[in-house]
Amino acid sequence: MDAIEALHNRISSPLLTEPAPNAEQLDSLLKAAMRAPDHKMLKPWRFLIIEGAGRQAFGDLLATAAQARDPEIDDEALEKARNKPFRAPMIIVAIACITEHPKVPEIEQIITAGAAANNIVTAAYALGLGAYWRTGTPAFDETVMKGLGLAENEQTIGFIYLGTPDGRSRRLPELDPTECSRHWP
Repeated sequence: MDAIEALHNRISSPLLTEPAPNAEQLDSLLKAAMRAPDHKMLKPWRFLIIEGAGRQAFGDLLATAAQARDPEIDDEALEKARNKPFRAPMIIVAIACITEHPKVPEIEQIITAGAAANNIVTAAYALGLGAYWRTGTPAFDETVMKGLGLAENEQTIGFIYLGTPDGRSRRLPELDPTECSRHWP
């Protein structure tokens, strides 16, 4: 699939199953991430790959964080948090790594890390994989960030769920670029 086709047609695949991306596909996804626009070549990102038994450990971390946020959480909600990593056979945690720099402000570095994460999602679609990007409360939770080993200068950009699409792809509506653009002045 060519790049323009992938960019025009990419969709999120919320129903994912085995197999996860193989080593070659994962390498390709990460190489795509590293081609994100990157002022001063700071590479303000890193990625944690969670699969296999790591999903259980991540689920336990999500449950611990949920319980810390709400000590009176019921068992059903706790189990729901624990099962989130089993939505897909692989999860990539996209992390922004902020470096103090006189010409590259923090917001630009965060956007760059987001562009890298977007490249992963688009590359996954181009490779015939299913992907979706989630954030939600866990992405910004101190317990989760600490449990994942994030440093003080890092923040979660999102969780990219990856696998094989399970079911039919939905059709997205045609888009009209004139709805969000105009020539200036």
